[in-house]
Amino acid sequence: MGRVLATVGGVYTVELEDGRRVEASLRGRLKKDARRGDRVVIGDQVRLEEVEDTWVVEGRDERRSAFVRKGPGGRHPKVLVANLDRLFVVVAAREPDPHPEVLDRFLVAGEASGMTPRVVVNKVDLEGARAPAEELATLYREVGYPTLLTSAETGEGVQGFAEALDQGTAALVGPSGAGKSTLLNAVDPALELRTGALSRKTGRGRHTTVNARLLEVATGGWVADTPGFGEVGLWGVEAEELDTCFPEMRALLDECRFRGCTHLHEPDCAVQAAVEEGRIAETRYASYRALMEEASERVAW
Repeated sequence: MGRVLATVGGVYTVELEDGRRVEASLRGRLKKDARRGDRVVIGDQVRLEEVEDTWVVEGRDERRSAFVRKGPGGRHPKVLVANLDRLFVVVAAREPDPHPEVLDRFLVAGEASGMTPRVVVNKVDLEGARAPAEELATLYREVGYPTLLTSAETGEGVQGFAEALDQGTAALVGPSGAGKSTLLNAVDPALELRTGALSRKTGRGRHTTVNARLLEVATGGWVADTPGFGEVGLWGVEAEELDTCFPEMRALLDECRFRGCTHLHEPDCAVQAAVEEGRIAETRYASYRALMEEASERVAW
């Protein structure tokens, strides 16, 4: 048995139970599964066999958790990391400016994967970043998400972030340019992860992390360094269960007049009332409406 630490070009780096690290390839059946979208990914527990000094992955154990998004074309799931204990959604307070709908998509994807995500608002040292960072942190703390303000440049929040990483396996997800790799370097400089500046043309981050891999952090725990992406298409979240992925809505579901309320147009809807009264943020409700529209279009296919 072993755990997959990295995958590059069909070669899998696996840490065996005795601590050795070997490179392995997939057995034929698993290659077919990979072509159908069911890939072996970092964090997977796999069964191996050594054949004439060559290691082969024979099978994969059932995953206890996974971060999943819609794959290219939208027809298959794309699992990024398996067997996670914690998920951190990292956004920048500025450069690039955070987009609430993108942040909410990552959070919903985490909720749908059975995890309680944490929010990290990075780059709070930049000029003009403090006020929007505090506002964002207040919003998501009130929703119920543990939220950290960090700066890899000044060290603010880095110790708290390191302590949150120190047990189990965590993944950092979020838009390119949010500073995920820079933040990990601040926690453990020995990681020496590549970092990059924003693109002058698009104002977005460049993808400095190309291949996902699991890294052991000197302060404790393991972390998945994943390529950044600005959009996350949800996979496996049906319209009728989307409200359960919003904690502030989940708490009100029994108060709606109609069972199976969509919270879009029905009378006596507790969620719509909470939005009108300011108990649910308008940005969060806008994200919900956008995701509901997307889910409805998917059903129409």
